[in-house]
Amino acid sequence: MDSEAKKKLIEVIKMARGSMSQRGFGKLLGVSATAVQLWEKGETIPDIKNLAQIADRAGYTMEELMNYLGLKPASETSDVNQIVKQIKLMPLSQLAIIAKATAERFATIAESMENEAKAS
Repeated sequence: MDSEAKKKLIEVIKMARGSMSQRGFGKLLGVSATAVQLWEKGETIPDIKNLAQIADRAGYTMEELMNYLGLKPASETSDVNQIVKQIKLMPLSQLAIIAKATAERFATIAESMENEAKAS
């Protein structure tokens, strides 16, 4: 697993854990707090059973999680729910780029509608 996939997995694990302590989350999954701590540091990776439980708690199917981590090719069809999940985990610097592009698109549409209204 490359470093980018590890970073994404760490964020998914933290999101799945939420406000639970590492100990409480570990107990829920049947592992030690140390195991959870090592996952969140990127030093180890959960086994497939725990990964499935983490994916479920974070709102992913295993296939969606694998796609998000870049471990499986993404399907060609765009899935809005998948995009929203990615946005929730995205670093703020990347999110700012998306927000800027969205604002620019809205401004263009508003300007176009304004021009149409003036022409009428």
